[in-house]
Amino acid sequence: MTFSTLGLSAPITQAVNEKGYSSPTAIQQKAIPAVLAGRDLLATAQTGSGKTASFVLPILELLSGERKLRGKRIRALILVPTRELAMQVEANISDYGKHLNLRSMVMVGGVDAEPQKHGLIYGVDILVATPGRLLDMAHQRALYFDELELLVLDEADRMLDMGFIADINKIIERLPEQRQNLLFSATLSRQVRSLAKTAINKPVEVSIVADQNDANAIDQWLITVDKDTKSALLSHLIQNRQWTQALIFIRTKHGAAKLVSQLEKRGIKAESIHGGRSQAVRTQILADFKSGKIGMLVATGIAARGIDIDNLDRVVNYDLPDDADDYIHRIGRTGRAGASGEAVSLVSKDDFKRLCAIERRLEHLIERREIEGFEAKKVVPISILNYVKKTRSQ
Repeated sequence: MTFSTLGLSAPITQAVNEKGYSSPTAIQQKAIPAVLAGRDLLATAQTGSGKTASFVLPILELLSGERKLRGKRIRALILVPTRELAMQVEANISDYGKHLNLRSMVMVGGVDAEPQKHGLIYGVDILVATPGRLLDMAHQRALYFDELELLVLDEADRMLDMGFIADINKIIERLPEQRQNLLFSATLSRQVRSLAKTAINKPVEVSIVADQNDANAIDQWLITVDKDTKSALLSHLIQNRQWTQALIFIRTKHGAAKLVSQLEKRGIKAESIHGGRSQAVRTQILADFKSGKIGMLVATGIAARGIDIDNLDRVVNYDLPDDADDYIHRIGRTGRAGASGEAVSLVSKDDFKRLCAIERRLEHLIERREIEGFEAKKVVPISILNYVKKTRSQ
């Protein structure tokens, strides 16, 4: 199957070919025809599945006909949870739509609002925005939604995790009732389905979820370690195994800053990315990591949304995530497109319940390795994958 057989026109397929994409991914094969047919869509898809193109390409096609832009109006709105993801999505729009006469822009907080207001003056075809800044602009009457044709809620689960539900509902209340709606989420939690009921009308449902087979293609292993020796162990791995690149997931922004300091005291250059840093700093750090100027990037789970690198050597779970699907989402950032990848987790005793949930999700135990000098004093038990809680006999 080719992109042209999905109903995309020559200018778009040319841009896609120039990006080096030869055939559509599974989610693109299912989503693009549905969007082109004007249907609402509820899609489950992980980062790395090609989901961004699955909504950007058909939106470009739908908007590529004759149009007359009016000042402060937008035709398509893509809501995302983080600034980094907003910039990544808009970059894809620019790449895929470079042979079309369409205008797109990013609207995010943490930067001067005046250039964004100016960009709206003559109207925009596709606006990629975070909820808070979008509402601010709407309150200031810098933009109006009366000509909106399409709404995309991208990474809906993360937007809900970050507490954006009130803002999202306020935005939806302002939109025309007659519009096409697309919702993408890594997981379909009860909260996501509740949002879908208010935002989407009789959608086509598409589910392309990364499963254990995807995860099994990545070299996964863990080290059980006491919590107070994690940073020393990480430094040992980086130096003794001569790691040149790693995306290191940690729970809090305070922990991220502390870990960077600990690594630097041991002669390891690292940077952190989290919600407490300015947009300009986050943008520069991300660019430096992608270019290889920064080898070790410590990121909180939410801030890491939007970090999308084709050839990432390894992912390190300094802290295990609370949700097993987040683990699969994290490690899926390495080992893409047939490349080798490595996922390393540092697991202390207080991570045991999280580890059990992850291994049940994978349907296998993760290989355990020991590093001499870092043996855990507080033993982490072996997970029981098929554990069933005992009930009293009647």
